Amino acid sequence: MTISDKALDLLGNVGFDPVFGARPLKRAIQQQLENPLAKEILEGKFQPGDTVAVDAEHGRLMFAKK
Repeated sequence: MTISDKALDLLGNVGFDPVFGARPLKRAIQQQLENPLAKEILEGKFQPGDTVAVDAEHGRLMFAKK
């Protein structure tokens, strides 16, 4: 997997909370990255050996085969 700076910025902004530390960041990664990517893998959009490129557009993460 490769992840763009825009995608990292999106995750950082969504998961930033100085009061609760890294917990919101972990949830943001699960909700914004892990769960949607797992769904696309299960739908057959990516096969073993594929490299997934992660980018951000319109406030969401987008996945593409690289």
